[in-house]
Amino acid sequence: MISASSFDKLASSIASLDESEVKTRLKSFTGLKLDFTDKYLDGQSTDKLRHILLAAMATRMRGIGI
Repeated sequence: MISASSFDKLASSIASLDESEVKTRLKSFTGLKLDFTDKYLDGQSTDKLRHILLAAMATRMRGIGI
């Protein structure tokens, strides 16, 4: 299970990313299979993209026991 402290740090680091960095991280994400087209990513708000990245990273961290 991910600790509250780890989750807060993760959320803060993702919140500071700009749109292009969030898209880059989503496209190169490892650990879970994510398959987003550029068209889909371009149609989403930066906040929604951050949310997707946070969910993916928290899920991956939970799976490895951080």
